[in-house]
Amino acid sequence: MNEILKAIKERRSIRKFTSEMPRKEDIEKIIEAGLYAPSGMGTQDVIIVAVTDKAVRDRLSAANRLVMGVTDESRDPFYGAPVVLVVLGDRNNGVHVKDGSLVMGNLLLATHALGLGGVWIDRAKEEFDQDEWKQFLKDIGVEGEWDGIGHCCIGCMDGANPEPAPRKPGRVYWVE
Repeated sequence: MNEILKAIKERRSIRKFTSEMPRKEDIEKIIEAGLYAPSGMGTQDVIIVAVTDKAVRDRLSAANRLVMGVTDESRDPFYGAPVVLVVLGDRNNGVHVKDGSLVMGNLLLATHALGLGGVWIDRAKEEFDQDEWKQFLKDIGVEGEWDGIGHCCIGCMDGANPEPAPRKPGRVYWVE
């Protein structure tokens, strides 16, 4: 079977990670795959903020947890993943959510292809609507108006890749 089609069928959301930091070369390859995602009219208006600093990662996790409405500080919505790739779309681009979703898909497939685990965690929009995180973007040199699309949390899997659930029937309609 074609390797890309195989990766699409085998990739699963991973929700348990070891504390081991993936190799920087692998993180860079994953990011590069994300940057090659299609974009409406070729605008390439999606950016990725690669967070490997544990203190920033933990602040981001805490903010995500609070957006989720969970006050239990022991809960980590990023499931212990040591790397968070935050995908942001330019608010002035009408298809930024779609473009950002394609970037997220590429990131997750590349993560799997490199033998790592990944999971898409939501609530990035709500986080990056907060003044603290808007300021964070300015502090790292990101200008403009950005919507959070998602967090691609990646790391070394703690356990095996889960088996896929059976595909639901009746989801394809042919018009020939």
